[in-house]
Amino acid sequence: MVENCFTVGAFCIVGSLLAVILKQYCSEHSMMISIAVSVSVISLFVLFLAEPIDEIRRIFESAGISESCVSIVFKVLAICCITNISAELCRDSGEGAIAAAAELWGRGAVIVLSLPLIRSFVSLIDKLIRV
Repeated sequence: MVENCFTVGAFCIVGSLLAVILKQYCSEHSMMISIAVSVSVISLFVLFLAEPIDEIRRIFESAGISESCVSIVFKVLAICCITNISAELCRDSGEGAIAAAAELWGRGAVIVLSLPLIRSFVSLIDKLIRV
């Protein structure tokens, strides 16, 4: 695990240095390097977490939590990661307003996706209050 972190860290640092060097000559290529490194790390992250995600699902199932709730939690985490990386790439290219719009969209998507959980939570509170 630690070795993988060092490898990914070194890959990101080399990608960052390459992007900074290229930014002086061609900002478009610099942005493409940043995107390529980000997509590569995210892809490896998803592959790396496949087994732990299955284990987390089993833990939630043994606790009696429905698969739909677990699915929502993982989707929300994915939205947060994608939104954060997208916004940071926009900020790196000097587009703060677009970054803020991406973050706003991500927050809205999380709220909309969370509505079934919020509804279940409020229903549970209602049942507890009425008892």
